[in-house]
Amino acid sequence: MEHNLYFDGDLKKISWVIHTETKKFSQNREHIEKYRDKITKIQSKYIALHIALFWGIGTFKIKNEDYVKIKLDEEIMYNQLNSKMKTNDEFIKNKIKFIQSFIKQRKLRIHFEKIDTKNNLSNKFLK
Repeated sequence: MEHNLYFDGDLKKISWVIHTETKKFSQNREHIEKYRDKITKIQSKYIALHIALFWGIGTFKIKNEDYVKIKLDEEIMYNQLNSKMKTNDEFIKNKIKFIQSFIKQRKLRIHFEKIDTKNNLSNKFLK
């Protein structure tokens, strides 16, 4: 099955939308105290992507070997995830490692796609 995965995060919350051919699932969460107002917006977006994949797999919205288009509205994330651009941020390095681990363990077929922020279906849940 094919999925489109949108996600977003700010200093207080994260959100995500998993859009299949027939259904749309959306979720949002407040950051835990450990992260709230203590991380950058990019770090928050990595948390959102990590949790969105974890939630999608855990609720069987995303199954082994599914095709997932991960929609990225941040150029830096697109470059880090798509072309293995390096970062010195240990927090982001760890999130990338977890994300890659999910992808590998579940044999997901991933396509990273750069989108404009106005086309990010998940950012309305942060308002």
